[in-house]
Amino acid sequence: MNAIAIKFVKWDVQPLENFTGSKVYELRQRLNTGKKIDRDEKNWITEKVNNNTYFKSAIPLGGWCFDFSDVLKTYVVKQYGSYQEYRAIDKTSLRAMLYGRIDKIMEVTA
Repeated sequence: MNAIAIKFVKWDVQPLENFTGSKVYELRQRLNTGKKIDRDEKNWITEKVNNNTYFKSAIPLGGWCFDFSDVLKTYVVKQYGSYQEYRAIDKTSLRAMLYGRIDKIMEVTA
């Protein structure tokens, strides 16, 4: 079981309990308890992970880091003649996030 979130800043922040109503908190809690998430939630996690400047596999909120590395896979996408690396739950959520023609999506395995 993963921690819901870890503090990543040095200064004082609101207690984690203040974020219990947030979408990211609820999704992390549901994944920790083994419950399923639907397509919109998978797409939301993929978009938020790839569109933040702090982490590659987590979502920041109020000085807290909500890590989703246990459910994310690494993909390399060829688009417009260049390659870019993304983290996503699955290819469907990655396609939903990207715009334009995608030439190829390759999953990176360890």
